[in-house]
Amino acid sequence: MAAVLACGEGAVLSHRSAAELWALLPPTRGIVDVTAPIPGGRKKRAGIRLHRSPSLPDAATTRRCGIAVTTTARTLTDLRRAVPAEIMRKAIRQAEFRNLDLGPVQSDRTNSELERAFLRLCRRHRLPAPEVGVRVGRFTVDFLWRDQRLVVETDGYAAHRGSQAFEDDRQRELELHALGWRVRRFTDRQVRRQGPVVVAAVADALRSGPPRS
Repeated sequence: MAAVLACGEGAVLSHRSAAELWALLPPTRGIVDVTAPIPGGRKKRAGIRLHRSPSLPDAATTRRCGIAVTTTARTLTDLRRAVPAEIMRKAIRQAEFRNLDLGPVQSDRTNSELERAFLRLCRRHRLPAPEVGVRVGRFTVDFLWRDQRLVVETDGYAAHRGSQAFEDDRQRELELHALGWRVRRFTDRQVRRQGPVVVAAVADALRSGPPRS
């Protein structure tokens, strides 16, 4: 609170510090982020990173624990430009878990680094964007192209090793096929080391369209 008061009227906790106050990220020691509705010129203060926003709207601010702070939606918007992608994903997931307002920021709905690597591969090679983490029958599939009736599953070694995992995966495929979905599976190694091959396989499946009835 002292950092906010030190920055004058209209100043609010923001960015990483606001995310910590909202419990979206674990607390850290160090510089405090404060946004103030001023055009510039205020003297720097030790321990405070001042972000100037001359047009900070009232709707983007609130109070939490008695401290003026940016809303969760504004906090996530600010945070996206200030932290690495992995930290941003953690903040978004925590906000989703607590049913807080994400504003314009949307989750990519991935559950692992392997899934994120596959999604990056799709974006890099400009494949049509899949739906992520979607329910199909009794399963939640990794990636889905609805119009083409295509499901892609990414298999990390830790979660898919062993005979029971192998049997479960085969049963899953059988049930998805019975529901009219085509399934393509890619391993961690394929996604990370054979990207062009994976992209070509997905692109070919998308071009071939839905299975004929």
